[in-house]
Order: sequence, then C-alpha cells, then structure tokens
Amino acid sequence: MENLKDVKIIEAILFASNEPVLENDLKDKIINKSNIGDYLKELQNFYSKRGINLIKTGDKWSFRTSKDLSEELIIFKQKKRKISRAALETLAIIAYQQPITRPEIENIRGVQMGRGSIDHLMEIGWIKPHGRKNIPGKPSLWVTTDTFLEHFGIESIKNLPNKDELMASGFLEKKSAISTITELTKIKELNENDNLENIEEENLEDFISNK
Repeated sequence: MENLKDVKIIEAILFASNEPVLENDLKDKIINKSNIGDYLKELQNFYSKRGINLIKTGDKWSFRTSKDLSEELIIFKQKKRKISRAALETLAIIAYQQPITRPEIENIRGVQMGRGSIDHLMEIGWIKPHGRKNIPGKPSLWVTTDTFLEHFGIESIKNLPNKDELMASGFLEKKSAISTITELTKIKELNENDNLENIEEENLEDFISNK
C-alpha cells in the first residue's frame, strides 16, 4: 500500500505542477525514497502509450503531450521570435562544445561577437556561465541549461545528433549552416528580416566534428 501511495503522490505532483519537477523534490515527498527510480519508471511505462508521456529532461520530470499527437494539437498563430542568426550559431556551438569560452566561440564562427547574442541567450534561459577557464585572463565558460533541455525535449546533452546523424538526415548536404542549426534546435519561427544566406557550411561541420 505504501508503494501505491508513493506512486500516486508522484503522479499527483507532476500533474499539478506547471513546470518540470526535480527528481530530488519528488523523492522528498514519498515514504520509500530509495524506490524513486522504480516508481518513475513504472509511471513512465504506464503513460508510454497514452495521450501524455512522462519525460525526463536533465534532472527533472514532467508530463508532455505524446509526440504522435503533436500535429493534431498544434494551434497556428503568427509570432515573430527575435532570435538572430548570430544567437542561433552561438547556441549551437555552445551546445556541442560546452563548456566553451567566448573567444573559442568567435574562433569557430570566424567573427568577433558583441554581448548581444550571449545576453539574449541568457535572458531566454538557454545558457549560463559555468566557472572560468584556467588560462590567462580567465575567461568565462558557457554551458546550456536545464531550460534548454526542457524547451527542446532533450533528456541529456548527449542526445544531440552527431555529425553522421545530421548528414544521414541530409542536413549537411545542401543546406546552409543556419538551416542546419534551425533543424537541430527545432526553432521554426525566425525573424523574417534576418539575412540567412551568407553562412558557410564548413563552420558547422568543423565544430560538430570536434564534438
């Protein structure tokens, strides 16, 4: 009975929460704390073929609409996202090469960057500073956040596609780097005024191959 109660508590918390819940927070609310992994797996299996699925992103859990229903539940509306070309490139480089410094990002992109891209990505909550690199000047290191994982439905940064997977999907054959990054991050609503034509594929291939 205690096991059943624990599972029901976890289920109720996840349903009531409007954002992903830390596994440790769920653990604190149940009696048999050592069984947290088994309980979550049980719930995950139970909901695997239902309209909602239990998903883990980073160290957090949440219920999400089943992927095979996503098209039926899409509500279309026009909305511009002010995510610049430079910010998208920066996000993809950080995702694949983290932890990474700003000078290293500039070296991969081949251009100097202002604070705009980093600041914007921080405001969205997709990247954060992660200490400093032990080299002269001690520049800040940057990594992606749990919010990045949650937004794109990625369980772990290890689940990002590698270069071979991107090539198998055709992303690196005849598309610009920005198109590849757009597919990679599933961002479909770009600023229509951005000029996305003059980006070379080689830059993206270089930092993916170094992953």
